[in-house]
Amino acid sequence: MEAMTDRHNDRLDAAVWKIAAVAAIGSFMSQIDATVVNVSLATLAADLHTSLGVIQWVTSGYLLALALMLPLNGWLVDRIGTKALYLWCFAGFTVTSGLCGLAWSAPSLIGFRLLQGVAGGLLSPMAQIIMARAAGARMAQLFGFVAMPVLLAPLLGPVIAGAILQFASWRWLFLINLPVGALALVLAAMFLPAGRGEARPHRLDFIGLAVLSPALVMFLYGSDHVSAGIGMLALAGSAVLFGLFYAHANRMRDAALIDLRLFRARAFSASVATLFVANGASYGGQMLIPIFLVRAYGRSPSEAGWLMAPLGLGMMCGFPFMGLVIRRFGARRVAASGALLSLAGTLPFLYMATHGLVIPLAAGALFVRGLGMSGIGIPSITSAYGSVAPRDLPMATTAVNIMQRLGGPALTTLLATFLAWRMAQAHVGAAYGSAFAASFALLCVLHGVLFVAALALPRLSNDTREQA
Repeated sequence: MEAMTDRHNDRLDAAVWKIAAVAAIGSFMSQIDATVVNVSLATLAADLHTSLGVIQWVTSGYLLALALMLPLNGWLVDRIGTKALYLWCFAGFTVTSGLCGLAWSAPSLIGFRLLQGVAGGLLSPMAQIIMARAAGARMAQLFGFVAMPVLLAPLLGPVIAGAILQFASWRWLFLINLPVGALALVLAAMFLPAGRGEARPHRLDFIGLAVLSPALVMFLYGSDHVSAGIGMLALAGSAVLFGLFYAHANRMRDAALIDLRLFRARAFSASVATLFVANGASYGGQMLIPIFLVRAYGRSPSEAGWLMAPLGLGMMCGFPFMGLVIRRFGARRVAASGALLSLAGTLPFLYMATHGLVIPLAAGALFVRGLGMSGIGIPSITSAYGSVAPRDLPMATTAVNIMQRLGGPALTTLLATFLAWRMAQAHVGAAYGSAFAASFALLCVLHGVLFVAALALPRLSNDTREQA
């Protein structure tokens, strides 16, 4: 679809904003449901008469199901179109939310959460496809605003859950999705474009699906359980399956679940690499900094949570201006500057690990780090989507979301394993400082790699098609 813009001032038409707002609801709900249950696990374990080890699969199973569905995105869009698939997924997500609220046991709740993850797994990539097709060259301007509620979802999830649990049963964590989902379905049916003009039906690559989906699940599971033997076994198995998929996809070419020839475009491969490292550095920092505050300086988990607030504030301040900044300076300069800013916001923690915690310095550094991270994702995503033909958007979206999903656990696991190794060699007190200093140094190295990756992005936001 051509981007709908005002012909006189080249601004996005109001219809595009309506489309983006409606599409973002699905992405927001699937993201918020990934974290809304976390604070209620103890309550769920008590009410359903089970252990925390069992009930944690309410969260883990949902996240694994989300990943399991990603490889099907491109094929399903090509078969039935964006709007129809979005409506079916949203309807399934809403219905399974109701089933979760009616669960009678831990196994039934876990089962319904798996179904909810299957239905919700495509909502985020579907929203990206719909918005990319509607906005065209104005993707950065649109994504800058739409990213804010999606960014807030993981932060709002625990807050909403706490408020619900204070006044009502845990079942309302899921039942509240019913009225919201019903309203969103009506809005989606009214405002979303049909989206079948670019469809090019082809047979499903069953072999690729049978290899790639379990590879993703095993990788994510192994990353979460890397300290156990089963986790290392899962990571090894995922590596073998990824290798088999690579060989199979190279042989199948455009008939594969993901056409690897997309990565031959310099702009696309650079964008995906930047997103992979950015997601890993972002999640790795969000893992490392709270542990540093708690273990090295004795802050309570709640204090550490509040001290992390400037990070989210910095990201929120940066996102709304991304479209304007990218149009003015180009994707490469914005992303590279964001990488340098995020590095500048990480270096003070390297200093504080050995010289003592300074709260104002930590807060300022986190704000700068958040501001920098906000300047990486949108230029990279818009460069990736701008480098492919409209008919390749579904497959490109699948590849982008998979690589983003892998970057977080891959580099977070690297940082966590390195920190555990250094802490095993240290003792409580001052020696912990050297362990954290080394870990922050590794995080700074990742930000340096991120800067180098960002330098390979297109110079200008509209250069991507020429470099594809």
